[in-house]
Amino acid sequence: MPAVQTFYLSRILGNKVLNGQNQLEGKLLDLVVDVTAVRPLVIAAKIKMGNKKMIVDFSSFLITKKNNQYSIRCKSLIEKEIPSENTLFLVKHILDKQIVDMDGRKVVRVNDLRLAVLSNGIYLLAVDIGFEGLLRRLGVAKPLKHTLKPLGVNIPSRFLLWEEVETIDLFRQGIKLSKSYMKLDTLHPSDLADILEDLDRTSQLAVFSALETEKAADVLEELVIEAQLNVIENLSADDAAGMLGKMPTDEVADILEEMDDEQANEILSRMDQDSSLEVRELMGYPEKSVGSLMTTEFISFPEDITVNDAMEELRRLKPDPEYVNNLFIIDEHDHLISHFSLGDLVLADPKVKLNQIINRDLIYVRDDEKIEDLNEIIEKYNLLGVPVVDDDMTLIGMVHINDVVHNLLKARRRRR
Repeated sequence: MPAVQTFYLSRILGNKVLNGQNQLEGKLLDLVVDVTAVRPLVIAAKIKMGNKKMIVDFSSFLITKKNNQYSIRCKSLIEKEIPSENTLFLVKHILDKQIVDMDGRKVVRVNDLRLAVLSNGIYLLAVDIGFEGLLRRLGVAKPLKHTLKPLGVNIPSRFLLWEEVETIDLFRQGIKLSKSYMKLDTLHPSDLADILEDLDRTSQLAVFSALETEKAADVLEELVIEAQLNVIENLSADDAAGMLGKMPTDEVADILEEMDDEQANEILSRMDQDSSLEVRELMGYPEKSVGSLMTTEFISFPEDITVNDAMEELRRLKPDPEYVNNLFIIDEHDHLISHFSLGDLVLADPKVKLNQIINRDLIYVRDDEKIEDLNEIIEKYNLLGVPVVDDDMTLIGMVHINDVVHNLLKARRRRR
């Protein structure tokens, strides 16, 4: 019988394992792969011998096919110790589990696995996420395809190469993989947030906990409120405070307002004192006021410094891009004088002072105004951000267009 070149895992599971004398040794339950290579290499098999289950070395195994039936033989059964890191059981950890299609940025489920036989071993080649894989598991794929062929109907099949996917349930199992296999960490925070929202609550927390702190904070900011609460409420107060401390204060206030008062206060008590105070102030605004939507993070300059000095300060601060297009000028009492953009700085003579490039047509909103009034101003003047002042014209925050859009979407979801 010739050795096979490729095969599906479902076709060999439960098959007899025979020795060189054609005697029964057991039944195949699972395959174990080493994921440190470009493609996972099968290094061991889990078999059942009577009432006993054991993990054995795979190097002496041979898989052949005759009359459309697969045969598994091994020269000798040698028990093998499996390291806890960088190894996976194909049935236990991948088959029927959730994975991420890295190209499609979505969560899918594995219906079968395809393996390739090379001269130096058997490798996991791809995962089958199509309907055909599910029918194959049920043993009806071939007869159904034969029946449908005269009708011109094809059964949809879809494969993803191993390097195009990332496993999810591994995190729930607490399995450690080498850093090179943390593919999810390469996704944009928005894409990763979309993926987490498709997962169950346990998987959300498991994947989130596996991210680097900075990336986790970016992802948390992009999640819908339900997923944000699931993550934060399952962190310790110290970890939650550390995570929220890396986010804009208005986002933090939105999350904590949805939490139990006792838990929210516990987290606030662990945060940096200045950040905690700012968040508490934002939480004190009425829900439909501008103050509840603004962020206290903004960039301001005195009017008597030069354009070059302002540019140097921006290089030092390295602010998020969303804040660079909304720069403000204040006097010695923090009263708002005017606003300008990064483009104004770039086009201006580096030696002139800021008061020579400022926009005298000052547009602003007060913190106690209604959000509807803010929306009208942004629409009328086509603005990306609006400064927020108190009754004394002290600059206390700003509202970015992203916050306005987010608030509108949130209100729409609540009306459904």
